[in-house]
Order: sequence, then C-alpha cells, then structure tokens
Amino acid sequence: MALPKVLQHLALPVISSPMFIVSYPELVIAQCKAGIVGSFPALNARPAEMLGDWLTQIEESLAQHRALHPDAIIGPVAVNQIVHSSNTRLEHDIRVCVEHQVPIFITSLRAPPKEMIDAVHSYGGIVLHDVINLRHAQKAIEAGVDGLILVAAGAGGHAGTLSPFALVGEVRRIFDGPLILSGSIASGGAILAAQAMGADLAYVGTRFIATQEAHATEGYKNAIVSANASDIIYTNLFTGVHGNYIRESIVAAGLDPEQLPESDKAAMNFGEGSAKAWKDIWGAGQGVGLMNDVPTVAALVQRLKQEYDSSLQRLSAQ
Repeated sequence: MALPKVLQHLALPVISSPMFIVSYPELVIAQCKAGIVGSFPALNARPAEMLGDWLTQIEESLAQHRALHPDAIIGPVAVNQIVHSSNTRLEHDIRVCVEHQVPIFITSLRAPPKEMIDAVHSYGGIVLHDVINLRHAQKAIEAGVDGLILVAAGAGGHAGTLSPFALVGEVRRIFDGPLILSGSIASGGAILAAQAMGADLAYVGTRFIATQEAHATEGYKNAIVSANASDIIYTNLFTGVHGNYIRESIVAAGLDPEQLPESDKAAMNFGEGSAKAWKDIWGAGQGVGLMNDVPTVAALVQRLKQEYDSSLQRLSAQ
C-alpha cells in the first residue's frame, strides 16, 4: 500500500516523536523546516487555551519559511493525543486540532474513538497509533487507524519489550498500511535498517532532546550525551506504565535505580499532574550511547541524511 500523501516527499523518512515537556513550538518548527514530521504532545501546551496559539505560531512560521523558500521540503505537523481517562483535556484538544486541520494525529495508550478518526478524516488528515505488541496493533486496526507506530524495546519514555525484528514482522503479516518503528534509532543507518525490516519510516525521539531547539534543561541534554545504554532504567514507578529513564535523574531524586518498587497500574496518570515525572525524571532510549553532541536540528537531520545515503550506497555496493 502506498504511503498517505502527507508522509510522502520528506527529506528523510522520519517522524519525530512527541516528547512531554521537551517538544515545544521551537523544536517542532525546526523539525518541519528540516523536512521531517515535527510533533508535540497536546498536553505540552499549558494551559489548554495555549494549544491553539501554538498551532497558529507553527503554521505562520512554516508559511513564512515556505514563502521565502518555495522549493524547500517542509514536513507536516503531528500532535499527540493521550486517549486515557486521566486526560480531562482530550475533547478540547481534539476540537482545537481539528479546527486547525492538523494533518497527523498520534494517539497513545488506548485506541482512538471512531468520532476522533472520522473528524480527522473529514479534512484529509490521518491517525497513527502507538502500539507495543500484536494485540494492541489488532485493536488499533479494528478501530480504523491509518498507520501504526511500533514502540519496540529500547525506546525512550513509555516503551515495549519486544525486539523490533519480532514486532515489525508480526504486525506486517496482518497490516499492509504505514508502519513507523521506534526504539533506539539514532543514526541514518538505523533509519535504513527500520525500512529494511519492513517499516516505512523511523520514529526518532531521544536524539532530538539533545538538540539546541529542544525545550530541555542543559542538565537533561548533558545527561543524554554522557549516558550509555546501561544507564537506562525500565520501570513503571513514575506513571504507572513501564518506560525508560536515565539513571542519573533517578539517583538525583533520591531513589535507588536498582531497588525501584512496582507502581499500581490502576494509578496511571497522564494528565495535568504528571509533569513532574518528566521534568525531574528524564525519559530516554537505549540509543543514548550514540549521542555525543548537541547540534541544531538542521545539522542533525543533515547528518542523518548523509549517514542514511552512505549506508544505502554501502549495501548497494555489496
């Protein structure tokens, strides 16, 4: 199946993952100007009334860039919606994003309701849904989503435990639509590898935290640059859902990373009260060991593109 038009003609087959506390308009604009899909969680816009202002700011900035550079490849915008009972803003945020005709919705935790999908489809938008296993993928397909984001082992923030080889293979057997792979993708070669195993695009998050435009503290960025894969701790303590976090931030909070208690899944919270979990406890994927600088988004995407092209040439030569 051909990719939806909105996912075609990117400078690089990459969707940036929407990162809580980190993905603000400056980062999204830079990602779109670099020719990839820029994204942010709707919940980053606080208070809720700010969401419309952010979308207007992004739209105007990209329109100005397009006017000045008519031949530039400009990526589309995606907004993440947390489909969970703790998200009391969901109805408001959907309405605002539909009013702005956001081209891509990224939904998480629960399959999106038919009303949301229909509203997005009404103006030609698409809905992509995060999944960590085959059962979740089946539910999302039945709900009518347009594509699946496969969150494999090693991804930053909320992540699954399955190998990307297993997850992509199983899902591709039942779904011929767009597949986007997440999990420690930090180089152009890894982007190409995602496509080689059956995905259409790569989902890149942690690498964009360590960029100049990211809304993250210097301490957070430095922790990513200095960390290795062994410094990533997988726990459900902080939000009720298992995720990957940097050891340094857990220690700084006065906790022992090796002795973290299990959280009650019934206490899951992704609404207004969960900001501290991401502000003080830093999410990151296992690919941190490949990150050793804090470039601009433009420089990073250009580097990834060069690595991607070099990897493709090397394999073609073989």
